[in-house]
Amino acid sequence: METRIVFHIDFDYFYAQCEEVRSPELRSKPVCVCVFSDRGGDSGAVATANYTARKYGAKSGIPISFAKKRLEERKDAVFLPVDFDYYTEMSEKAMEIIKNNADIFEYVGRDEAYLDVTKRVEANYKNASHLAQQIKNSIRDKIKLSCSIGISPNKLISKIASDFKKPDGLTVVEPNKIDAFLEPLKIRVIPGIGKKSEKRFSEMNLETIQDIKKLDVFTLNKEFGRKSGTYIYNAVRGIYNEPVKEREARIQYSKIMTLKKDSKDYQFLSENLTELCKEVHDVVKKNNRMFKSIGIHFVQSDLSNKSKSRMLRNPTLNLNELQKNATQLLKEALENQTITIRRLGVKVTELSEVQGQSDITNYF
Repeated sequence: METRIVFHIDFDYFYAQCEEVRSPELRSKPVCVCVFSDRGGDSGAVATANYTARKYGAKSGIPISFAKKRLEERKDAVFLPVDFDYYTEMSEKAMEIIKNNADIFEYVGRDEAYLDVTKRVEANYKNASHLAQQIKNSIRDKIKLSCSIGISPNKLISKIASDFKKPDGLTVVEPNKIDAFLEPLKIRVIPGIGKKSEKRFSEMNLETIQDIKKLDVFTLNKEFGRKSGTYIYNAVRGIYNEPVKEREARIQYSKIMTLKKDSKDYQFLSENLTELCKEVHDVVKKNNRMFKSIGIHFVQSDLSNKSKSRMLRNPTLNLNELQKNATQLLKEALENQTITIRRLGVKVTELSEVQGQSDITNYF
């Protein structure tokens, strides 16, 4: 089989790191970037925490109130609301640098991409390591962000390797070192293996990848079903043949319209918004994407802008969900609206592939 050299690039604590770039005084403090819910107060969840905050047990996914409790002793702890427009801008700059260094560039998300660099480095791992370091230096010099890079013959091992020495890591796994790299690791490092599978392995007294390799494919298929069983059997041996596929950095889908008349009437605006939602939904569906964040945007009669967005619990492709959330955002935005609105827009971000597509994390 042909030799491939694949990079997985992953930005460290991305949202919080972007905030540190904007306000360098945050670097020494515990920082949690949060998605506050509409209920006010501390309801909502942490989206990303920097490494200082993680030392105290504040991490992504936990309720904001838990994070505050864990950081009680740190009077300098900072809790910031998410600013997706700013993170998107930072991501676009970073992805531009990354893309210019790839033979094939596959955008995964705001803070993550795969690169096939085989031709560029002449299938040589030493050259690949130099290229990775150049990418890291370039991103640090131009936009002050650090990232971790995993290098290996395939996407699976590169993804595991990029997480191996975070933050600011660079891990190279050459083909003859795959077993030595994987075997001591905990089974959980394999993308797609979640708590349930881990618990099942733990009941079988199996903890590391080396332990799992003792199981034959039939036992794994019996325990986890044929698709997942085969995936695990291959993954623990570092076998994964899905190539890096060209995919552009499409961060959001949006539609904006100039209204027939300037207005701040909810009924009139909501009818137009419902139509915009249908248009955006059609595009998202055509591109086989789901979204997790919904936003609305006003250009007011004095040409000033106003926007409002919210994060959903899970990614969706549901039109009703889009319309319901967009009109709710409209209702909230109009509460203290004094100026009439001239243009109205809707956007969806936090995009992901529709499940069922071939992707490392879709086996479970």
